Amino acid sequence: VLGQDMPYEEYMAQIQACPKECRCPPNFPRAVYCDNKGLKSIPNIPPYTWYLYLQNNLIEVLSADSLRNATELRWLNINRNKITTEGVKEGVLNAMSHLAHLYMDDNLLSSVPSPLPASLEHLRLSRNRISKIPPGVFNGLEKLNLLDLQGNKLMDDDVTEVSMKGLNSLVQINLAKNQLSRMPLGLPPTTTQLFLDGNNIEKIPSGYFKGLPKVAFLRLNHNKLGSSGVPKNVFNVSSILDLQLSHNQLTEVPLIPSGLEHLHLDHNRIGVSGSNVCPVDLETLDDSVNESIPRLRYLRLDGNTIKPPIPRDVILCFRLLRSIVI
Repeated sequence: VLGQDMPYEEYMAQIQACPKECRCPPNFPRAVYCDNKGLKSIPNIPPYTWYLYLQNNLIEVLSADSLRNATELRWLNINRNKITTEGVKEGVLNAMSHLAHLYMDDNLLSSVPSPLPASLEHLRLSRNRISKIPPGVFNGLEKLNLLDLQGNKLMDDDVTEVSMKGLNSLVQINLAKNQLSRMPLGLPPTTTQLFLDGNNIEKIPSGYFKGLPKVAFLRLNHNKLGSSGVPKNVFNVSSILDLQLSHNQLTEVPLIPSGLEHLHLDHNRIGVSGSNVCPVDLETLDDSVNESIPRLRYLRLDGNTIKPPIPRDVILCFRLLRSIVI
């Protein structure tokens, strides 16, 4: 038995079958490195490969033939190639029944590829040309917890309850730098990290986060949110720890939950006094540091119409504040 608990026969078969264009380290026999080789096609992959690195090539087609032996793949990185949706051949992905990580960033995909293997945990498809999420494409993906679709061409009608159905374990979804003008619909209630930076979102529906009871990290930087598009209590959700609203058009500080730890409000149009930042009545706070005091540790307000010094009420309210930028 050699490295990674690999029987000798398998070890020898793996090393001997290493494609001449690739590198197969003897001390890491389940990994095959074919990155940065100028490849236009995928070489035949050895049968006991778990980790396959094909990034930074010129590959246009994900073919079943070259990957027919790669049934044990856990990790496939094919970032920065020239793969189109038509180039992902029928059944090539879901034939990999152990695949947990699929990275296809910076390709030429116009749609989320399908069908996908039920074993998938991370799916990264950022900076493609995706304008379509086929209905049912995520059905059966009970293990998928990270979905990265940033930098594509998705519009409001592409992100719906129908297209998102099946994401029952999703923790992080990245929809930044798409073409959304409203908050996405149909996101699973398991969502903890929601990234929507760089869209055209102008308002948030009242009660939107009631359907996302676990959301803790929310990024809405570089949108078109004005204070009139932010209902008073919309962010007053106990689960939110990190709220980023930089580079919008807010004129007021939105009501924040006491448990919030990081708040980014820089580069808006806010003119603020401390009293309308504090989520609790200052008169109810005593001198002790207890569970009732706001938990804010980081506050960013630069790029607004606020001038130093820091308002006294802010200091009195946020006893745990470690950093403030004005």
